[in-house]
Amino acid sequence: MNLASIIDDHPDDAIALISRNRSTTYGELRDMVARLRGGLASIGVEQGDRVVLLCGNGVPFAATYLATLGLGAVAVPLNPLSPALELEPEIDKIGAKVVVIEKLSAATWMNVDRSRVPTVACVVTTDDVTHAPETGSISTEELLDSEPIDMVDVDRDHLAALMFTSGTAGSPKAAMLTHHNLLTNIKQSLSHEDRLYEGDVVYGVLPLFHIFGMNIVLGLGLYVGATIVLVQRFDPLTAAETIRDREVTIVPGAPTMWTAFAHFDELADNTFASVRRALSGASRLPVTVAERMRDRFGVEIAEGYGLTEASPTVTTQVGSKIKFGSVGRVLDGVEVRLVNVHGGEALVGDIGEIWVRGENVFPGYYEDDEATANVLTPDGWLKTGDMAIADDDGYMYLVDRAKDLVIVSGFNVYPAEVEEVLTSHPDVAEAGVIGVPHPHTGEAVKAFVVTADGSDVDEETLREYCLDHLARYKCPTKIMFVDSLPKNASGKLVRRVLDDALHT
Repeated sequence: MNLASIIDDHPDDAIALISRNRSTTYGELRDMVARLRGGLASIGVEQGDRVVLLCGNGVPFAATYLATLGLGAVAVPLNPLSPALELEPEIDKIGAKVVVIEKLSAATWMNVDRSRVPTVACVVTTDDVTHAPETGSISTEELLDSEPIDMVDVDRDHLAALMFTSGTAGSPKAAMLTHHNLLTNIKQSLSHEDRLYEGDVVYGVLPLFHIFGMNIVLGLGLYVGATIVLVQRFDPLTAAETIRDREVTIVPGAPTMWTAFAHFDELADNTFASVRRALSGASRLPVTVAERMRDRFGVEIAEGYGLTEASPTVTTQVGSKIKFGSVGRVLDGVEVRLVNVHGGEALVGDIGEIWVRGENVFPGYYEDDEATANVLTPDGWLKTGDMAIADDDGYMYLVDRAKDLVIVSGFNVYPAEVEEVLTSHPDVAEAGVIGVPHPHTGEAVKAFVVTADGSDVDEETLREYCLDHLARYKCPTKIMFVDSLPKNASGKLVRRVLDDALHT
């Protein structure tokens, strides 16, 4: 088997990708991928070699990703907007042989210290890079002049991708994902009636270097024969026009995207008339945002839960019974346990750590046995570090990261619970909460708040509001007003950066 075969069985004239107002059919994509396989082979890429993709959402990422897998090589998608000092240790860690860059990342690559990435033998530039960044580079146009070569068969446990985790709970690690892991989760995501179908049009703004974008937007979309509209950057007005004009049917996004839509007054009420499924992941979606999208646009957002190490989807909401605040029920083929602090099963309504098992779960972190042993049990359970409760219907509700837990006078405070209360206030657009040292209670709760446009709400008003909704020990002792909150590429709040702000 080879995951790259997902594009093989669709009609030649069906539209696979739309990018920069240009359409690529499945026939054209297959030819492009076959020629890129030949081109990559001509510069020495072999089975097991690491190919770094420093590309935004576009045809170059999709085609090079599939060509890399088709050779039995390993795709390593990285953020094209990351600074050189962040990219260097990641590229060095996985021993990249080839780096593919485009316009977004060309300037950054010029700042990479080549002595810190000694294994890189070749740099491939995409069409929009107007000048070669260094001697010895080759363009995708040259690679596409190569003779097409056949896809290679690989074992199901052959490594397909190395995905660096977001690092919200520590330094990033490279998760190893096999062809079978990725294909399994694609099939698991089709196990319900609200699945993707051939003919669907998918809005592809989630970054393809993130697992949600790579395997669910791109992988799942191509597997079923859908059309994927690839978008480099998000802004609500342009997005709304694209969704309307392209008659988009599936919109996956992060909470930040839905928050922007919900609070953008200029959008027409029929903006999402063609959308039959709206999805949210990466972090908790505020219930107030979900309610506003439903009431204003008639869009019911189905929230789900997943993580890189599970390829990624674990739960989702399906059917007519969408419960706001929940991440849904477990996909067919995936097992989930909620484990309490004593190592036993958490009762319905009690908090437990999410443990996941299934053929979608990764084999471990690249060259990091200690980190692997910390998250994988001998019998295959992935300990996620995420806390949740379940109701009588099997719907799961995220509480927080175990490592983000704040302990005030011996009482557990989950930051996301405080954040949800703060964002329910009409004058608050976003909130981030962390624990800070306190001489009497051990820790205290500190909040960082982004106010809604035009608001002049003050700290005391928000503290009183929290006291009306939370136990006193959960309420922030300090609220700071900021212009924005730090997030990673998938839109997830990075609390450790909030913590860093205390020391600057």
